Amino acid sequence: MKIINLEDIKGSDQEVDAGNWTSRRLLMKDDNMGYSVNDTIIRAGTETHIWYQNHLEAVYCIEGEAEVETLKDNKTYRITPGTLYALDEHDEHLLRGIKDARMVCVFNPPLSGREVHDENGVYPADLD
Repeated sequence: MKIINLEDIKGSDQEVDAGNWTSRRLLMKDDNMGYSVNDTIIRAGTETHIWYQNHLEAVYCIEGEAEVETLKDNKTYRITPGTLYALDEHDEHLLRGIKDARMVCVFNPPLSGREVHDENGVYPADLD
């Protein structure tokens, strides 16, 4: 069994700050669960281009407000506490923070923990 406390992640190398967001990597590839789990803060007033070509992601909002615009069809979805969105088709999208939003993000395949988006909004397939 693994017990992981968010407070132990804050300020460690498992906390990644990319400006528009801060992601606390709770479970990673090395935990051998087959997926990874992040507790992520999306900052209000920001817009992030994301296109996970190498990962599938499910995102559950627990605080704040954001919106997701899918670029394939230019549809915009309001994300509020209790809303989950799943990028099940490697959806290229824009993520906008309306109010600081806290999201729980699950990735398959799992992240190694060091990823940040490249110029196309992509996480690399594997950093190891």
